[in-house]
Amino acid sequence: MKPAIPELLSPAGNYEKMVTAIHYGADAVYMGGKQFSLRAKAGNFSDEKMMEAVEYAHAHEVKVYITINILAHNRDFAGLDDYLLQLKKANVDGLIISDPGILRRARKFVPDIPVHLSTQANVTNAQAAQFWFEQGVSRLNLARELSLEELLEVRRETQGELEIFVHGAICISYSGRCMLSNYMTGRDANQGACAHPCRYSYKLLEEKRPGEYFPVEEDERGTYIFNSKDLCLLEGLAELVASGANSLKIEGRMKSIFYVGGVTRIYRAALDYLKDLSAEAWENPADIVLPSMFGEEIAKTGTRGTSQNFFRQAPGSSEMLYKGPRVQMEVEPVAVIRREGEFPLVETRNVLETGDQIEYMLPGLNCDPCTVVRMETEKGEELIRANPGNRIVLFTEPVLKRVRLNGILRRNKK
Repeated sequence: MKPAIPELLSPAGNYEKMVTAIHYGADAVYMGGKQFSLRAKAGNFSDEKMMEAVEYAHAHEVKVYITINILAHNRDFAGLDDYLLQLKKANVDGLIISDPGILRRARKFVPDIPVHLSTQANVTNAQAAQFWFEQGVSRLNLARELSLEELLEVRRETQGELEIFVHGAICISYSGRCMLSNYMTGRDANQGACAHPCRYSYKLLEEKRPGEYFPVEEDERGTYIFNSKDLCLLEGLAELVASGANSLKIEGRMKSIFYVGGVTRIYRAALDYLKDLSAEAWENPADIVLPSMFGEEIAKTGTRGTSQNFFRQAPGSSEMLYKGPRVQMEVEPVAVIRREGEFPLVETRNVLETGDQIEYMLPGLNCDPCTVVRMETEKGEELIRANPGNRIVLFTEPVLKRVRLNGILRRNKK
């Protein structure tokens, strides 16, 4: 029997990222207000902008979930009740919560809004999952430290909705929930076996690991010994779909629209590909392999390389990126469509010049390539070079006939 295709949940750090995620196929988006959200430096949404965002998303049949996922101190409850009532007025579809105190207030003041438990609550077993369902939570975003087998065990033993992170940044630690010991020694700090690597004396050679060298080099931004690669579960996507996961979540409220749109686009295409497979193909999900183009496309959107984290086995040093803050990318965004047509109005994101070879990112995996043959200002003045932030009318050869509002143009770096 063919499994149900789960919801694709994308990040919306601001309004532009939200419309980009929706354009490239998100079923739902998550965002934060100006307070109570862990991504305080994301653009986030005022009450008025959130109302507008929900209206836009619902008009496109997309759900909106609001992060209220701080671990709250007493002072943080000032204004919370009014904020919850404002979210009810905005008609949001769910609240993402990690703190039991905030959950308690939400269940009292807005009991009709579903509560999704944040990954910050660190649910790692079926008993904990059942506990939270008994508190009125309708969905759990399970801890990112779980293997596929552990995910399957939680699924078998619980009835509520399960949400799984499939792509994006991986944190080494959150407060005392440290993963550094796991990466370096295989000893799980969250099971009482911490090796206390944060106390070690670090040099080029760590004293307890002869022959294991760490490139502790510093540039103007610092060193990178705690810099993990990004999570990517494309290779295990069929197994996650078959597991009965209800929602697959992409991390990235602080990332660019190129990242949000690009990653959403690829996972949407992957889920659509899986949806079209026969029932016979689903008899053994582990044997389902996505075409190589999916991996090639995801490599054009990443920032730190990719890792399956705990999905198959406990991660090790190969899951870290020691040489710098990110991987050098060969592809970059150049513009966003602001008005449709054969000669679209675009807003540039990088320098664009006459003669540049670019391509339009269609929903799915395909792109329409073209060459820039002419650029004009909105007043009709010709340009040979457009700078980031310029709004220009774009003439290409061949003419781009399939552009849509909020679509992205990209190119190989010069």
